[in-house]
Parts: sequence; C-alpha cells; structure tokens
Amino acid sequence: MTDERRPETPAEAEGTTELFSALGKMIRLLRERKGWTQKEFGQKVGYGPDQIGAMERGVRVTRPEFLEKADELLDAGGLLKEAIPDVKKAMAKTRTRHPEWYRGYAVLEAEATALHVYSNQLVPGLLQTGDYAGAVFTQWRPLLHELAIEKRVADRIARQRILENGPSPTFSFVLDESVLLRPVGGRDVHAAQLEYLLRLGSLRTVALQVMPMDREEQPSMDGPFNLLTVRRGEQVAYVEIHTYPRLITDVEEVRVLNERYGLLQAHALRPNESLDLIERLRGRL
Repeated sequence: MTDERRPETPAEAEGTTELFSALGKMIRLLRERKGWTQKEFGQKVGYGPDQIGAMERGVRVTRPEFLEKADELLDAGGLLKEAIPDVKKAMAKTRTRHPEWYRGYAVLEAEATALHVYSNQLVPGLLQTGDYAGAVFTQWRPLLHELAIEKRVADRIARQRILENGPSPTFSFVLDESVLLRPVGGRDVHAAQLEYLLRLGSLRTVALQVMPMDREEQPSMDGPFNLLTVRRGEQVAYVEIHTYPRLITDVEEVRVLNERYGLLQAHALRPNESLDLIERLRGRL
C-alpha cells in the first residue's frame, strides 16, 4: 500500500535511468574534446551550467531538441541524433499521468459537475502556472527524477483544460492570503502566478475568493480540502496529507466539510474584492 502512495524516485523511472546516464557520458566526452566548460557549452545551447551538469550525470532528461542542437555543436556526426527515437520511447514509457496515489481523485475531478477547493498552503494545482508547479515538484522530498518532474508539470497543466472547456462544471476556490504571499519559485515565478490567478479569476466559470490574514473567524484550521459533486449528484470530499490521500464518502463527514466551506466563503472577500487584493499584491513586486 505504501509503495502505491509515495512519489516516484529516480529508481522508478521505468528503465530510463541507464539511457540518460549513457547519453550524459557521451555528451561530457564530446564537450571536453571541444575544450568547452559546462558554462560555455550551456551558453551555446541555451542551458545553465547546472542543467548541463545534471544531464551529463544522467539525472536530467536530454530532450530531443537539445540532442539535435548538441549533435551539431559538438560535431557528433549524428551520434546524438541517433538516440532521439530511444529518448522519445523512454519519455513515453515513463509514467505520464498522475502518481498512483492520486489517480482515483484525478478521475473524479475530470468527471465532476462541481468542484470547490479550499487551500491554505499552496496555490491549488488547477490554478498553478507551469513554472510554479515546477518549483513545487523540484522541492519535493524525496527528490523526483527530472523526467518525473516534467511529466507531472505537463499533466497538471493538462488538467486545467476543464476550467475553460464547455460545458464547464462549477468551480469555486477559497485561498488563504498566506498562499498569495509565499513566493514559491522566486519573485518572477510568484509575480507570474499572481497574474495567472487574475486571469483565471476573471473567467465566468470560476469564483475565486481570498481569506484575509486579519480575519478573526477561520472555520477550517484543520487544513485544505476539496469538495466534488460527481455523477448522480453525489458529493464527496478529498483531503491529502504528505501525499497520503483520503477520499471521503461518508455523508456526515462530507456535510461537515460542506458547512465549513460555506462559512469560508461567507468570511472571505467577495470575488471582485479578492481580485483587487491580488492585483495590489502583484503591484508590490
């Protein structure tokens, strides 16, 4: 049971580790033959020295477009390009969807007719930018393989289609103001995330509210939760602590969380006031 719930580690990259390790060694050898440092080579291909180092150690994915450019710059004579089909197969082979412990919820979310989310730690996944999501997964412990990070970010962004696809479910979000103050990923990522919230919050299908830090009334000190209305009008709840999920179907437990969410909405700023606050926070950066 534990193995299904914890995030993937590099050893779980489903056979891709050896491929990227071998490619990394070849790239390092070709670079050194050129007499370039990692920084010099990185400048030519548009990567930082740390990223080049990670690829040479086999812990970062050598993407097809990188191999195309590197093959020419390093005079590899097609050696690196020849590996591109194998890299594409390896990327497809690696888990491209949610980790096992999240998949049940992801299915429900995709089919929900209404979704209500309260968060007091991070911007909810449905509202995250790619850079913000990348920063979250990069900080994950135990450390995730670079390929796992890229796939999880891509999948998280793909989930967001339900926000704008029609006919759209009903979406509402209540975010604690602390979520908006935490600069996940640094200033630029933080600023872009606030801009993204402003855009999503203006959608007709999305109601976004902020719970100010100065509110004395806080009806959900226990933490974040999601409420979903699924097929046949049944309502369920979802909570997650340290990647351990719990899907709540007990009618009384769901009723309690529903009541809490209603109180959160009542004490939070109205949607237009919330967007004004986000805009002010964005202006201070």
